[in-house]
Amino acid sequence: MVRGAEIRRVPGKHITLYTDLPSSAAVDALPEMFDQAFPQWCAYFAVDAARQADWHVTGCVMRDQKPFRAAGLMPEGLPPFRHGYSVGKRLWVNEQSSDYYRAHLLLHEGTHAFMNTILGRGAPPWYMEGMSEMLGTHRWHNGRLTLGYLPASREEVPLWGRVKIVRDDFAARRAKTLRGVFQYGPQAHQDLEPYGWCWAAAIFLDRHPRYQARFRQLAKWVNAPDLTDRFLKLIGSDWDQLAEEWQVFVADLEYGYDFQRTAIDFTPGRNLPGQGAKVTVAADRGWQNSGIRLEAGVTYRLRASGRYQVANQPQVWWSEPNGVSIRYYRGQPLGILLAAVRPDRPEPNAPSALLRPIPIGLGAELTPKQSGTLFLRINDTSGELSDNAGTLTVEVRGEG
Repeated sequence: MVRGAEIRRVPGKHITLYTDLPSSAAVDALPEMFDQAFPQWCAYFAVDAARQADWHVTGCVMRDQKPFRAAGLMPEGLPPFRHGYSVGKRLWVNEQSSDYYRAHLLLHEGTHAFMNTILGRGAPPWYMEGMSEMLGTHRWHNGRLTLGYLPASREEVPLWGRVKIVRDDFAARRAKTLRGVFQYGPQAHQDLEPYGWCWAAAIFLDRHPRYQARFRQLAKWVNAPDLTDRFLKLIGSDWDQLAEEWQVFVADLEYGYDFQRTAIDFTPGRNLPGQGAKVTVAADRGWQNSGIRLEAGVTYRLRASGRYQVANQPQVWWSEPNGVSIRYYRGQPLGILLAAVRPDRPEPNAPSALLRPIPIGLGAELTPKQSGTLFLRINDTSGELSDNAGTLTVEVRGEG
């Protein structure tokens, strides 16, 4: 106990934690969680853990800040903060109504402390906050910590709410472009919403198979104020596709979002042969490039057939291209065949055609307004593709 105050000291290898919270399994486990986070931070940022073995911070988890100020554990001049704050190797977290969110904030501020004292500081807010949000989002199971965890459900992360922030803003037509996230200033994070968007940008760029390697190079430039410009140079001519895939990600974001199964192939399609063509569509993937280019103003007939799995709990759910009407997703039956025609030359900054799917079911006529490549998928959440299986066949023919 700290003399003169009911503040407990809970020691760990890489953190000495002071708290006015009563002893409980969740609170007393915080130093162990922090200690398990340290080698994971080192591994992610390619830091030699042995050379930093003595790295240690002081942290406070507080129900009431007053005794911590009286005990000298909070220096004068700290700005007011709603959730957490860190300076150098010292960090502070206000008590939360969720064990998960308390730990998230400690790991978030711990990521800041690690980056600021070992890597350096100077990078723009979107990167610093995005990394702290991504690596602070975790799983604690049977005494083992996993950092950078993508929650499979809301129940796993009580009070966290980052997915909800993005989904609510998208529904209210306030969705951020990727450049908009990059432009967050130093004062933006006094509000909660930017944390959700910075988390989304970091997890999207870090997990996407096409951009991950380039994004992870940014750890070398944490001291660089022009980090964003350096990243844009790494992306180069892929920017337009990246920006469009960000749109699709934001529109489809769900708990357990599957980055591998939703990555999009933007290769331009070839003109449909006179005799038509058949396309195989996998039930366990997002938007799939048919390889077929459709002409504006021409009417095409699409016919679909096949039987495939759209869920496996509590038993296998089978579907045909019309979908299963016992469950709907975004106003359409689960499993129904959807189509979209992506223009040959999409307008920069315009909404992606993949955000406006056309229900096809067993068959439909399609007359594109713009020439472009045909994309196909079944209707399902992007967080539940892994329990799908099988394929369907789509026959595409020009009418007349």
